[in-house]
Amino acid sequence: MRLPRFIICLVLTVWCAEGSDVLELGDSDFDRSAAMHETLLVEFFAPWCGHCQRLAPEYEAAATKLKGTLPLAKVDCTVNSETCERFGVNGYPTLKIFRNGEEAGSYDGPRIADGIVSYMKKQAGPSSVSLLSEADLDSFVDNYEASVVGFFSGEDSTQLAEFLKVSSALRDSYRFAHSTDVGTGLKYGVDGECVLLFRPPRLNGKFEENVVKYTESISYSSLRTFIRDNVFGLCPHLTTENRDILRGSDLLTSYYIVDYLRNLKGTNYWRNRIMKVATQFQDRGLSFAVADRQEFQDELEEEFGLGSSEGGDIPLVTIRTREGHKYSMQEEFTRDGKSLERFLEDYFAKRLKRYVKSEPVPESNDDPVKVVVADTFDEIVNDPEKDVLVEFYAPWCGHCKNLEPVYKELGEKLSGDPNIVIAKMDATANDVPPNYDVQGFPTIYFVPSGQKDQPQRYEGGREVSDFIIFLKKEATNPLILDESRDEL
Repeated sequence: MRLPRFIICLVLTVWCAEGSDVLELGDSDFDRSAAMHETLLVEFFAPWCGHCQRLAPEYEAAATKLKGTLPLAKVDCTVNSETCERFGVNGYPTLKIFRNGEEAGSYDGPRIADGIVSYMKKQAGPSSVSLLSEADLDSFVDNYEASVVGFFSGEDSTQLAEFLKVSSALRDSYRFAHSTDVGTGLKYGVDGECVLLFRPPRLNGKFEENVVKYTESISYSSLRTFIRDNVFGLCPHLTTENRDILRGSDLLTSYYIVDYLRNLKGTNYWRNRIMKVATQFQDRGLSFAVADRQEFQDELEEEFGLGSSEGGDIPLVTIRTREGHKYSMQEEFTRDGKSLERFLEDYFAKRLKRYVKSEPVPESNDDPVKVVVADTFDEIVNDPEKDVLVEFYAPWCGHCKNLEPVYKELGEKLSGDPNIVIAKMDATANDVPPNYDVQGFPTIYFVPSGQKDQPQRYEGGREVSDFIIFLKKEATNPLILDESRDEL
């Protein structure tokens, strides 16, 4: 006998819930259950949401790894609307941190299991760990991540109070500890109230200080700036967790087998050679990092066209600027660092050719909608004599497929107008210029003649008439419509 669908779904739901380490909360028990936990991460989700479905296995894995440290919970907003509305949930998944039942803030961390674990471990317990001895200090700073430690004259120190405020505000990003006995830090030169930043021991080297001292009066802004400017050092370890922070500046990255757990010596062999060269260029506005090639292999192939077979065990070197310009070192990395020196000299002398991911230039491009690739973007879209309406699309996008016949008809209606171009570009196969914000598909921009540095995002309707109304208003010259077609 064939079981009804709702029974199958019910059985699957029960089966999936068995053995789960994620707490399931709802309208009837949310407040009571949340109040039982000092720190709690809650995911507000909808079962039909694709993003929630992708997060689910990572969230489950994180809950298992955090078991006994702090709990993870979830609320199905399709059946617990009261709770979700109360906490302002208007998109899925929404993740929030609660302390003793009270909302403490949004979760802005990674969405993979290890990232969730790392982020939430910083949320457990006090924001700053109290150190009672030199042994406590040594144990705390012997960590995979950097450590910020304050030394104070006693529990009633006003500077300690300020330090704890900073640690509470920044606990998401950094590890904090404090001692009320300045003698605890004697071997690090502590002779009065101060803060020391300890870089991760695995990154210790001869090219920079491993411990940096902060001696100013503590305030949130000044201590935060000190930590931000010093925490990564000359050549940090780039990971998927910290890449957004490190890529806030122009960044040179060397990719090779970076494994600080199993091969510390081999990992730092190449890093030391990179740092030796970096010291010569560190004051010129370029940051440096090393990264595990396997962790970023998909990105290397997608963004720089570098396959897994290229380079062997030798580091691959790339530069990515804040503006999105990309460069890769063509010469093989030499152990004496000379090839890296030459690459950097060429970069600062502006002799390097930017890497641009581009489809081949079409052999013919006579259709009403012109095909743009990265290598022809300047020629077509940035033609100073023409207005251009350009669609950035993805081949798999359903909305783009629905727009295609409309956009083609628009191109046909304007095919006789010498002053305007209707164009499209596959944004998954070509680099999009950095001044175009393409986060979803299709994204459409109008680029007027003579103002190519000021593309205007099109936010109107998706019918032919909508486009024509817009273009009649914005075009530099009056539109010339094909008379053989119905005009607006």
